[in-house]
Amino acid sequence: MKKKEWLTLAAACMLSLPASAQTWNLKQCIDYAMEHNIQLQQNRISEKQAETDLLSSKAQMFPSLSFSTSQNVSNSPWRETFNYMGETGSMTTSNTTYSGNYGLSANWTVWNGGRRKMNIESSKISLEKSELTSEANANSIQEQILQLYVQILYAKESVKVNESTLEVAKAQRNRAKERVEVGDLSKADLAQLEAQVASGEYNVVNAKSQVEKYKMQLKQMLELTGSSDFDIATIEVTDQQAMNLLPSVTSVYEQALLTRPEIRNSQLSIDAADLNVDIAKAGKLPTVSMNANIGSNTNSSNSKAWVNQFKQNWGNNVGLSVSVPILSQRQNRSAVEKAKYQLQASQLDLQNQQKQLYNTIEGYWIDGTTAQEQFKSSITNVNSMQTSFNLLSEQFDLGLKNIVELMDSKNNLLQAEQSKLQSKYTVIMNEQLLKLYSGESTNL
Repeated sequence: MKKKEWLTLAAACMLSLPASAQTWNLKQCIDYAMEHNIQLQQNRISEKQAETDLLSSKAQMFPSLSFSTSQNVSNSPWRETFNYMGETGSMTTSNTTYSGNYGLSANWTVWNGGRRKMNIESSKISLEKSELTSEANANSIQEQILQLYVQILYAKESVKVNESTLEVAKAQRNRAKERVEVGDLSKADLAQLEAQVASGEYNVVNAKSQVEKYKMQLKQMLELTGSSDFDIATIEVTDQQAMNLLPSVTSVYEQALLTRPEIRNSQLSIDAADLNVDIAKAGKLPTVSMNANIGSNTNSSNSKAWVNQFKQNWGNNVGLSVSVPILSQRQNRSAVEKAKYQLQASQLDLQNQQKQLYNTIEGYWIDGTTAQEQFKSSITNVNSMQTSFNLLSEQFDLGLKNIVELMDSKNNLLQAEQSKLQSKYTVIMNEQLLKLYSGESTNL
């Protein structure tokens, strides 16, 4: 292979691979999932099937046309033969004949109570519902990706907090070693500080493991292979972002009613059920149909030529039929009643969807506002704990505080920092989810 061909092949391979060597931002993750997620690909197939059903419904407005033919061979080995030399006689001989029938038939439903037009409308609704189902699943996947993305950001920052705490523990351990050497600190206290370092190392490993778990879940959402290197872009989420005013439940809900596909899908289910009532009622109406047939037949026992036989045996007919349902063993009446029940169920389903939508939005708002209040108080708490820890560290170095007080202060500071971090990213996550339900794009 020539050098130019090798370079072309290598470039093609590089383009076919996902962007595994670089970090992924949130938009890249969502765009990639919209294209490669298996569930969404299955939804697109369902849309194609619904489009085919619509074409089939429209085709019912036209006549059907079919051609048929049959070819037969008949054998009569002991057939009697007459008119031999003007006299009646008999002989045994094998007699084989060939016959053929040819026909062209057309059928057309002139009127069936308007069911064909209503079926077309029903197919259109089904197609739109299929598209809305795809959109709803895409929204669900987008929400899951957003949640995992924010979880990874939180877990990464948690790693930094634990690493910083570990560095402090190591510094304290090292100072304690110096004090032990000069006899200013007991080895028992040093052992406790060593245990603090080991605990810090464990916390760092655990935090990094949590990052990898969230990344694995996100890779699965993106349909990336397990061997692919993957990482997200690190975004600086400021404290000020967590202090932004969250949109009200009412404003988000009113906008969601207009834009969310699950609500529109439920509304279309009512339209479809209402249409099915009319279709069921049309079953009580007469059906008018037209049919036409042309055809001919031939037989080898006939002495005339095939063309002449075909012409002489040619036949045409056209007919009109009317079918009036009188007694249908209650089938038509039951169909109407069941269609009405389905209409009532669809109306209740819409109310349930609206209720669930409101509860979801309200839940995000409550979680966001609660976390925001917790974040405000956690800022003060962290500052207080940091000041206390700094003071206790100085007093410990001077021998004024014991190791237990120092370790308690350090643990309280770590807990306060983790609480601040968790509330901060809880606010960010719920803020972004409320944006999605408002029909806005995320700004991460």
